[in-house]
Amino acid sequence: MHFDSMSDFFAMGGYAAYVWSAFGISFVAMLWILFSSMATHRRVLGDIKNKIAREQRIKDAKKMENTL
Repeated sequence: MHFDSMSDFFAMGGYAAYVWSAFGISFVAMLWILFSSMATHRRVLGDIKNKIAREQRIKDAKKMENTL
């Protein structure tokens, strides 16, 4: 589609409200997914670190138990 000016481009042939709201909603949804994924990733890494530390504490406690 060819537009004569930038105002024609932004008007989108009378469908600007639908077109730009669709772009806006899509952009917000993608940002939401990005930040949600980053938060989940951070939480999973924290859970893994905690699990590794817990397993190490259990292993150390068993070692100490055998020395008594």
